[in-house]
Amino acid sequence: MLDFKKEISSVHRIAKCIVSFANHYGGTLLVGVNDNGSISGVKPLEEIFMLEKAAGFFCCPSLELEIHEWNLNGKIILEALIPMGKDKPYYAVDEEGKKWVYIRQKDQSMLASKIVVDVLKRQHSSQNTLIVYSSKEKALLEYLHVNPKITLKEYCKLINVSRWRAMKILVNLVSIGVLRLHQIEKPEYFSLA
Repeated sequence: MLDFKKEISSVHRIAKCIVSFANHYGGTLLVGVNDNGSISGVKPLEEIFMLEKAAGFFCCPSLELEIHEWNLNGKIILEALIPMGKDKPYYAVDEEGKKWVYIRQKDQSMLASKIVVDVLKRQHSSQNTLIVYSSKEKALLEYLHVNPKITLKEYCKLINVSRWRAMKILVNLVSIGVLRLHQIEKPEYFSLA
């Protein structure tokens, strides 16, 4: 994953970008590069300070970035390598001190839904996931063998349970790789993995 920034004007906004990469598979942020890929250049000390401040104080837990400085035709650009997080989910702190989880979708940092946050927590928990194969899981799998996808609302209706209970089942099945969560469309939906 790759993102371009002409400059860093807000530690809060860059923290959002950093955590979205960390919550995904990592990525590279090029600072001093316009959206169209042309080189604008930056003052490296100011931008490095903003990157390190965002990663250290506005990402929770904090992240270590690997930052390289490159001189291209007399213009300085920064390459910030953001590792895939080991302690997911990562939160970005906004201007009011609230913490939000962001994920990467194509070239954007998107606010994660409750289901996505729960999947990240479950996948990176030291606790094992125990799945009880009940009539609720069986109904879901049978439905998905006939239909390509199902939403949370549809699943609640299918098995006649609360949103919370249905979400817990779906999160468990996504975290062990039985289901795939698709977040590009709204509402997000699930399919067989």
